Amino acid sequence: MMRQSQSLVMTPQLLQAIKLLQFSTTELQNYVESELEKNPLLERDSRADEAPIVADDRPIVETAMTPEPGDWAREELPADRATLERETGTDFENSFPDEAISDQALPQADSPFWNLSGGSGKGASLNEDDPNLEAFCAAATTLSQHLENQLGCTDTDDLTRMIASQILDQIDQTGYLLESLEAMAERLGVPVKRCEIALEIVHGFDPIGVGARNLAECLRLQLREKDRLDPAMAALVDHLDLLAKREFGQLRKVCGVDEEDLADMIAELRRLDPKPGLIFGSTPSEPVTPDVFVRATPDGGWQVDLNSDALPRVVANKSFYARVSGKGAEKEVRSFIDEAWTNANWIVRSLEQRARTILKVASEIVRQQDAFFTYGVAHLRPLNLKMIADAVSLHESTISRVTANKFMATPRGLFEMKYFFTTAIAASDGGVSVSSEAVRYRIKQLIDAEEPNAVLSDDALVDKLKEIGIEIARRTVAKYREGMGIASSSIRRREKVAAAPRAKAS
Repeated sequence: MMRQSQSLVMTPQLLQAIKLLQFSTTELQNYVESELEKNPLLERDSRADEAPIVADDRPIVETAMTPEPGDWAREELPADRATLERETGTDFENSFPDEAISDQALPQADSPFWNLSGGSGKGASLNEDDPNLEAFCAAATTLSQHLENQLGCTDTDDLTRMIASQILDQIDQTGYLLESLEAMAERLGVPVKRCEIALEIVHGFDPIGVGARNLAECLRLQLREKDRLDPAMAALVDHLDLLAKREFGQLRKVCGVDEEDLADMIAELRRLDPKPGLIFGSTPSEPVTPDVFVRATPDGGWQVDLNSDALPRVVANKSFYARVSGKGAEKEVRSFIDEAWTNANWIVRSLEQRARTILKVASEIVRQQDAFFTYGVAHLRPLNLKMIADAVSLHESTISRVTANKFMATPRGLFEMKYFFTTAIAASDGGVSVSSEAVRYRIKQLIDAEEPNAVLSDDALVDKLKEIGIEIARRTVAKYREGMGIASSSIRRREKVAAAPRAKAS
């Protein structure tokens, strides 16, 4: 018995489109540079700044207007869309399928597939006569990558992880934190204490001393790690100005030590690293290039624009193709030129479709999370890949690729698009759900506002959250509290009672 069925045919061109979508800005630019070198019919678009790419006619938010799509790429292509789609077996209107594509199905970096415009494929291959030894050399790990790897292994909640990631973005090549926690807290819309918790996590990363705000803190972190931060050494670190002036007599008095002990303490300080980040090299890591910009509009909405600096704009050279593909050309030459022409057209279309897809997804994220951009992280809404996929009519796997290694520059800072996806906690009154990060934030607010004689138990926190419409189990409250490094109610009560007299005395 014969049955009819539909299946997705993964043409090389479709695989390439999916891979291009997953590329970061740097990877994409490197790929386009490589194609420009290999394909004589592909060249830069001299009119790149004349017509910006837009997603479609969907408004970003209700109050933000999007211009009509331009046709900057179509004007240079001699073949119409139907012809190109027929030649490559691809539908440009929906280059990214509604079916999940596994990463194993995609060509790897050393696959012959990546030499689409080379004809014979000899230009990019590695053979015995021309070994490319540099291809086998591992790239040196930067300080930024080293810290991000450690953050990825840290067991903490998503909000703290997001703040810690912002802290890592503000660490320079020497290992010091450039932005004050007060400025960061204001930018993110969170309490300063929340940023302090995230910074404490970063202070535990290797190399010890990274994330320090000044030299004294950098040395203090290293001494604490060595278990050498005794009161005398702490006093010495707190008076580095006296050490710089070589006022040793004053230092002995401040630290309460004799001349021999002070000499040992100074020698120990000199063995520490005042610039711990430099062990990863003095060359600064390449800054992240945002793929889109989010700007506030005068009427209270948000405008999302592609970053033109992150968009390689190329065209297929029609006149050159006409000259070299004439009747007098040899068969092999014509075959090579025809293949290069098809690939050049395909790359132009793929880049345009990639840009439109990124803008479409970013616009929907902003629409869904507009309260975050307006009011801060406490108003982050529950969001998952399926919600965005349904809104823009793409598959979840495509959304996952779009949001990976793509960055959004906003008034609240630079964020990877994946940051805006959070789990949901149902509202007790059947209303709008809230994100798990917003719930953690509310728990932290309630605990910070506690009085020593009225410390909230986990059960009491459940009741308080229920009063504001958040239905959550006691064990979930305990899990979130422990994830934020907050002690139990009994321990907090003892700590606050002990701290109360000291606060009154000061």
